[in-house]
Amino acid sequence: MKRWMIAALLTVFCSPVFSAGQIARVEVIDSASGRALPVYSSGGRYYVAGTPGREYSVRLKNRLHDQLLAVVSVDGVNVVTGETASVEQGGYILGQRQHFDIRGWRKSLDQVASFYFSSVDQSYAAQTGRPNNVGVIGVALFKRKVYPVELEERSDLNHGGRARSSAAPSSKTRSSESSPADSSESFADDRLESALGTGHGRRQTSVVRYGHFERASQSPNETIAIYYDSRAHLIARGIIPGQRRQPDPFPVGFVKDPPNH
Repeated sequence: MKRWMIAALLTVFCSPVFSAGQIARVEVIDSASGRALPVYSSGGRYYVAGTPGREYSVRLKNRLHDQLLAVVSVDGVNVVTGETASVEQGGYILGQRQHFDIRGWRKSLDQVASFYFSSVDQSYAAQTGRPNNVGVIGVALFKRKVYPVELEERSDLNHGGRARSSAAPSSKTRSSESSPADSSESFADDRLESALGTGHGRRQTSVVRYGHFERASQSPNETIAIYYDSRAHLIARGIIPGQRRQPDPFPVGFVKDPPNH
């Protein structure tokens, strides 16, 4: 019984998942198939394996019954403005329980330049002189500031008045996705730099509009990082188990003479 329980636990921990995040789900979607890439957890970090030349999108799913602001970066570059990324910058506003696919670098309110897995040299970050953070997708999530309403002022609100209130308290938490890796994982990452970056691809339609969002706090309520690399590199790092061929006890054929007989 104990052996069975141990085996079951190992199966759970080694199996990939398809999203990361608590207050919002973050998935990396293969554009051709429409399927989420498997997410592998190692040393407190999340990883996906990309295929060179394949387009992808970052899918965000708000889990809250309120708005969220998602500041998104790819390779250390803000996907909306093209600036070197910072959590203080603008991003995408998600309505309650809303999901949205970020398909590329924002070129206007109507178009994006597609994300695709490229070589590091052909990545947008490297081509704009910023290669140091190639190989990671980042999402900083902010909850909306809520103004509490006093009972005696509720009738004023119904007539268009605005209640007087102080800033709502906010909790500053840090998710496990943003925690640093242990020392063995850091050593593994130092041995192999990422083989992939994200290129600036073809134009496609993606319509958005400007909106207003007031943050509950200056620091993100949750920060999610998903690292990506080639499958071969992730296997070499020990993040994805290698596919070892199993021997066949009954291969078809007759006995042949050994060489030199």
